[in-house]
Amino acid sequence: MPRIEHAEKIIGVVLVEPEVHGDDRGRFVETYRRSWLPLAREMVQGNRSEKRAGAVVGLHYHAHQADYWYLLRGRARVVLHDLRLGSPTDGETMHIDLDGEVERGLFIPPGVAHGFASHTDLLLWYLVDNYHNPADELGVAWDDLDIAADWGVTDPVLSVRDKKNPSRADIPDHLRPRYGLRT
Repeated sequence: MPRIEHAEKIIGVVLVEPEVHGDDRGRFVETYRRSWLPLAREMVQGNRSEKRAGAVVGLHYHAHQADYWYLLRGRARVVLHDLRLGSPTDGETMHIDLDGEVERGLFIPPGVAHGFASHTDLLLWYLVDNYHNPADELGVAWDDLDIAADWGVTDPVLSVRDKKNPSRADIPDHLRPRYGLRT
């Protein structure tokens, strides 16, 4: 049975430490099981992200999509920030260091902004519970002082999109997901 840890800092964020089975031939790890996340929906799309050391991705968020991340190779600092109106943890920021050598999954609910900094070259595999929808691809400034993210990199490499995301204070309420509402 995997170890399931519900984050206290941001409600709905879940860390999963699955069981590892191995012998002289190698290892086997069941990385995801729907029953581990009873409040989640069925995952419908799998994605793969490869980044070079120093890359910063995000902060992105979705009103209608949850993510389940699993770092397969490398090291990353994950930054999460609760943007959900009405959430008991609205405005909270948390950091999680993931290492491809340590088996760990991360569930991110809708409305929680998420991003990562590549501390090494890395390979991230992730599942989402909604098909890609450009209208649900939203963002908040990676360097917003109100979010106070510690990315752990000194010279981040950013996409054009991530450089243009608005500050938290500039996101209108109608673009902030409501806690507990999901379509």
